[in-house]
Amino acid sequence: MDELTPLSNATLVDLPKDIRVPTYDRSALSAGMVHIGLGNFHRAHQAWYLHRLFDAGLNHDWAIIGAGVRANDAAQRERLLAQDCLTTLIELDPSGKSVEVCGAMIDFVPVDPDNASLIAQMTDPAIRIVSLTVTEGGYFIDPATGGFDGIHADMQHDAANPQSPRTAFGAIIAALKLRRDRKHGPFTCMSCDNLQGNGRVLRQTVLSLARMSDPALADWIEAECSFPNSMVDCIVPATGPSELALARSFGINDAAPVTHENYRQWVIEDDFCAGRPDWDKVGATFSDRVHDFEAMKIRVLNGGHQIIAGAGELLACQTISGTMAHAGIAAMLNKVVTEEIAPHVAAVPDCTAEQYLALISRRFANDQIADTTRRVAFDGSSRHPGFIVPSIRKGLSEGTPVNGLALVSAIWAHYCAGVREDGETIEANDPNWASLHATALVAKSDPAAWLEMRHLYGDLADHPKFVANFTHWLNLLNSDGVEAAIDAYISG
Repeated sequence: MDELTPLSNATLVDLPKDIRVPTYDRSALSAGMVHIGLGNFHRAHQAWYLHRLFDAGLNHDWAIIGAGVRANDAAQRERLLAQDCLTTLIELDPSGKSVEVCGAMIDFVPVDPDNASLIAQMTDPAIRIVSLTVTEGGYFIDPATGGFDGIHADMQHDAANPQSPRTAFGAIIAALKLRRDRKHGPFTCMSCDNLQGNGRVLRQTVLSLARMSDPALADWIEAECSFPNSMVDCIVPATGPSELALARSFGINDAAPVTHENYRQWVIEDDFCAGRPDWDKVGATFSDRVHDFEAMKIRVLNGGHQIIAGAGELLACQTISGTMAHAGIAAMLNKVVTEEIAPHVAAVPDCTAEQYLALISRRFANDQIADTTRRVAFDGSSRHPGFIVPSIRKGLSEGTPVNGLALVSAIWAHYCAGVREDGETIEANDPNWASLHATALVAKSDPAAWLEMRHLYGDLADHPKFVANFTHWLNLLNSDGVEAAIDAYISG
């Protein structure tokens, strides 16, 4: 298998016949989108929807130009350009595996420190949508208020240097200025990250940053551009040696293959100022109820991931499916969601929160998906405020139980202390690990110190009920361990 020809347009005909390959002429595609953040999720999700549209003979003027704004995105660019921007998608399901090669992306702009190439590409009037997957924590949000973090060094830089920005948002603003000045018209800005109201959040970041340097441009962007909210869902593990070997076992030498589950969902507001592809013809949903769909997904699935990941890491469960095989962790997930999250989640067409919990429990238990607890636990300083704290606030405001959510928060604090139950060290797993670790050590003797991180928890430290629950659980975790605390919660 080591002698396999690398993946490329020319070698598609040589792949095994049971591998689905593009049936469309990729050389006839033209760009309509720029996507910033060419990680695994985008290539398994949004790019796949376009790929299937192209296969159906539709929307061939909407191909993707890839982009990145971080120095390490250059390595991804080299990998993908070397294989004509093709990606092998490997669907992992207990009933079997299937493989297809996705060809929706046709180029990847150079990664420049000043983002000049990206700005030039977005200025092209053929580009009508700029989409992003830059992680939940990448939108310069003040966790305590939900407002724009304009004092961040990157935002200060981009405001002072609007023609040579560091960030995707600064680059978007620079491109829109050129488009306005050249009368090329606006484009739609579309977030594909796991944020409730992701379009609203993207709009807030772009407009707030623009107002720091050019209020008139901000007014033009506000009047002319659109920022649709969307909900995205597909479990997509990171790629490592085993995924590379899996692709080779199917006869494909792909330097950046992607594995994913047998499930996708994409719900989008139909708010596009310069047109859009017909994604609904290949399974996406256009709806004016995106908020309800995303609330269910963020509270139950993303929140559910945080409920189980920290406990799984502490108990040396290496994968999410491994946590679901642990009776205590699985029962904790079910109890917390059923009693403390689902009561505040509205039903969507054909699905209640309880039915969605059953669905995600099956998805989490898929042992073909090697999704690590470490990956899911990463960046808790963004994910807990985004996925767990809103449910706590809802419970406190409506007088419903928050005891299990307090346990989840205490488990995260215990996790950030940096030692597993087996005595092994937990290596840094958060952009803010140093401060989290220091606070977690203080919280061993003073649990309330953890909740005093008001940039993460806001005013939760002022709610005696939640502080008491949190303190009880963190003390029990420190004295008796994770399994004892989970067992006490389940039986309580």
